[in-house]
Amino acid sequence: MDTPKLNSIIQQSIIEYWDRDALTDYKGVTLQYKDVARKIEKLHIMFESSGVVKGDKIALCGRNSANWAVAFLATMTYGAVAVPILHEFMPEHVHNIVNHSEAKLLFVGDVMATTIDATKMPDLEGIIYIPDYSLVLSRTDKLTYAREHLNEIYGRKYPKYFRKEHVNYYVEQSPDELALINYTSGTTGFSKGVMVPYRALWSNFDFAMDVIGNRHVKSGTNTLSILPMAHMYGMSFEFIFEFLHGCHIFYLTRTPSPAIIAQAFDEIKPSIVISVPLVIEKIIKKKVFPKIQNQRMKLLLNMPVISKKVKEKICEQVVNAFGGNFYEVIIGGAAFNQEVEKFMHDIGFPYTVGYGATECAPIICYSDWRNFVPGSCGKVVRNMELKIDSSSPATVPGEILARGMNVMLGYYKNEEATKQVIDSEGWYHTGDLGTMDENGNVFIKGRSKNMLLGANGQNIYPEEIEDKLNSMPLVTESIVVQRDEKLIGLVHPDYEEIKSLGLSKNDLDNIMEQNRQELNNAMPSYSKISAIIIHEEEFEKTPKKSIKRFLYSDQISQEA
Repeated sequence: MDTPKLNSIIQQSIIEYWDRDALTDYKGVTLQYKDVARKIEKLHIMFESSGVVKGDKIALCGRNSANWAVAFLATMTYGAVAVPILHEFMPEHVHNIVNHSEAKLLFVGDVMATTIDATKMPDLEGIIYIPDYSLVLSRTDKLTYAREHLNEIYGRKYPKYFRKEHVNYYVEQSPDELALINYTSGTTGFSKGVMVPYRALWSNFDFAMDVIGNRHVKSGTNTLSILPMAHMYGMSFEFIFEFLHGCHIFYLTRTPSPAIIAQAFDEIKPSIVISVPLVIEKIIKKKVFPKIQNQRMKLLLNMPVISKKVKEKICEQVVNAFGGNFYEVIIGGAAFNQEVEKFMHDIGFPYTVGYGATECAPIICYSDWRNFVPGSCGKVVRNMELKIDSSSPATVPGEILARGMNVMLGYYKNEEATKQVIDSEGWYHTGDLGTMDENGNVFIKGRSKNMLLGANGQNIYPEEIEDKLNSMPLVTESIVVQRDEKLIGLVHPDYEEIKSLGLSKNDLDNIMEQNRQELNNAMPSYSKISAIIIHEEEFEKTPKKSIKRFLYSDQISQEA
């Protein structure tokens, strides 16, 4: 079939939803679709007047906001290639990405504007401030002139008014045309530029429309964007899908505290919730578990007749914590804690777990919450194929391979790395290990890179041990590493809880030793851990909130 043109769909959506609210900075400004169109037009004038041509790279680095979204749409609909950069990256990472991608312009948010060093990005022609599109830096007279005379040029071009019929965007020439380059920080410590073609963005949109847009998330409803748009998960499912579907997107423009998130859910009442496990786990562990872990509740939950009613009541409370108006909560981006998942399944909470990769922009697997098998990450999605590279995919974990419209073109200027992950038949090698049952449900068993080898050649998946350890008293997060064939658990404790209970360091050590013994009782002999070491700071994470393992596996051997 002919792949529909994504930029044409953007154009149609803007015209169709002209008078609707489109983008709102929470507690701030709201842009309607027509305002978005006008701002895009002004940015196009600025690009054109400053000599940006089709195919040039334009980088964006800032927190989510309505103006960030507009700058991204303006880049694509001009025919330039967007390079979204996570605002959590260190300034030197931003410099590297801007230089490696050969970006001509860089849009920056308020924080990044003060920390980057323009001298480290010599080929950049200009830096534009996202909140008002003013120039932080201009290295060409053309760009300076274009910005200073922008309203005048715009007024000359549209003397009466900018109307629907003036919306006329660049349309991609081929499904394989490059739309954006997304740099993964990845847990390998080396960032690669994933080249995402238009077909992959369209295919992810097509999937979202099919599974939720046509049935459950109505056009015009409110949605809340929590994940960074510079990450493919947030980009595809909290921005592109909703914007093209005529939804009203709210951005939490500051780093959201749990209190702000709770307030936003309550006021916005989103029609779908997209999240990483960390957000859900925090809400459940802090808000819900304490209420149900007292003796009276435990007693009620064990009484068959009453427990159903009690679970319904608890479910209702958890649903209300997310605004009470959503079809389902879709969780992805990292492994989900099994204790929290079991609890959510027990109370009948409408959640599902998806699976993807930046290299697939991002979706690979998903199931509707009504058909979702707990512990799995759904089934392969439309426009994609999946296989497990194993002699017995149902019982022996093998690498998960994916192929289809969502797969990237390759890594930018890195053919070697591309060849390592995309084989001659077009299969993308995810680096994740999994099994697949006879119904097509996929179960992740860990990353093949993280797999440790036991003394007798057994495969040890640290994620499985960590998942149990993370459910134990006073453990906030953990990572299991190997030292001289022994397994060590690094644990970042829950210091808030320790303080509220008035525990000493000695108490903490005793509790951790108790945790270790209990954990080992539940583990085969080759997966037992020989020590728990306290790690006082939170572990450093990738944008998907998974721990950067490579930083800690070396650290242990040095401490030894």
